[in-house]
Amino acid sequence: MGFEVDTAFIQPIEHRPKLTILEAGGIPLIDLSVLNSQNSDDPEALSGLIAEIEAACTEWGFFQVINHGVSSELRRRIETAQKKFFHLALEEKHKVRRDMVNPLGYYDSENTKNVRDWKEVFDFIIQDEKVIPSLGEDKNQELQVLSNRWPNYPPEFRQACSEYSQDVEKLAFKLVELISLSLGLPEKRLNGFFKDNTGFIRLNHYPPCPSPHLALGVGHHKDSGALTVLAQDDVGGLEVKRKTDGEWVRVKPIPDAYIINVGDIIQVWSNEKYESPEHRVVVNSERERFSIPFFFNPAHYLMVKPLEELVDEQNPPKYKEYNWGEFFKSRKNSNFKKLGVENLQISHFQITQQ
Repeated sequence: MGFEVDTAFIQPIEHRPKLTILEAGGIPLIDLSVLNSQNSDDPEALSGLIAEIEAACTEWGFFQVINHGVSSELRRRIETAQKKFFHLALEEKHKVRRDMVNPLGYYDSENTKNVRDWKEVFDFIIQDEKVIPSLGEDKNQELQVLSNRWPNYPPEFRQACSEYSQDVEKLAFKLVELISLSLGLPEKRLNGFFKDNTGFIRLNHYPPCPSPHLALGVGHHKDSGALTVLAQDDVGGLEVKRKTDGEWVRVKPIPDAYIINVGDIIQVWSNEKYESPEHRVVVNSERERFSIPFFFNPAHYLMVKPLEELVDEQNPPKYKEYNWGEFFKSRKNSNFKKLGVENLQISHFQITQQ
């Protein structure tokens, strides 16, 4: 009996998706209109919003936001350009294919947890150039300049991506400020960590899959950065592992909303008050799906550790500090090839309490 999909895509039995869908009732929907209105100075309205953020980050690590200030016209433009690009011939897409040295551009054989994902992606950074730790094999080269690889077609692609990224970055900063306030810290306490941020945007395309019960668009994982701001289309497929019972539940698409999830870095900064949620993407046999995550990550030189205001004798630090750039480099390299070992996780930096 031949498989309809290449065996590289087949998930271990325990990670294969169930074909019955559990709708994610209860994933918080948060209205950010108070930030964009005359009421933004109203302390009562703001404290209500901060309480909602705190509850969402504590109970789920996942929430959706509406009235977020990102232009719906810019979102439509990038979504249109995304579809045109992914519908190009493979030969065209390969002209901007990423490689071991520069992880930006097109790619169609990424691994998550050493199993290949049923998807193709295009990655770009908000600035056209960014300095990061070298991803190449040369041990003498410590830093490298990352440059975006832009396709010639569609002609509006580069501008649509650049303009959209400015708006979504502003939203990410607003969310980081709300999260800081929800931890009892000053509004801008975390902003300095993102001065030379290594955030990037990914365009995802999940084609229809002949065996959606065997493969996943993205395998189960946690996001290693600080915060993810995701636009998804109306097809749906994102699932989050519910903390209360460990069930996988589907995040229902809401028009024009953004899905926000806390990443590993906020888990470490908050000393585990907030936890990075496990999630995955399931595919289907009928409809292609598109999504656009923005991974908001700090500067490459940042040492990540629990914030000193949130640790004391009763609540000692749960993590040793680690360098974000080196962590990012290790994770990027594991996306290209099966390493035969689990890729780097923040659990490797956990301090075992005596």
